[in-house]
Amino acid sequence: MMVGKIDVTKIDKARLFQGKNGARYLDVALIETPNNQYGDSHMIVQSVSKEEREAGVKGAILGNIKTLETRGGGGGDNRAPLADPAPWDN
Repeated sequence: MMVGKIDVTKIDKARLFQGKNGARYLDVALIETPNNQYGDSHMIVQSVSKEEREAGVKGAILGNIKTLETRGGGGGDNRAPLADPAPWDN
């Protein structure tokens, strides 16, 4: 599971847009931040257009995300093996 926080005061409200259902949306990007000193796995950045990215514009950093360990000890594959092998395994 991942949990995060966003500082809503940093949102560029001009980038909000309205969806077909009338709801208001904001596009964000998650950027990995390995070895972060605070234990965060990603930062949340406000998205910019392709043209802006190519021009060197960067979106505001809105917050961070932490990846939490699952109870099973890391979220490995806990599925039971099949009783019979699948036909394509022969």
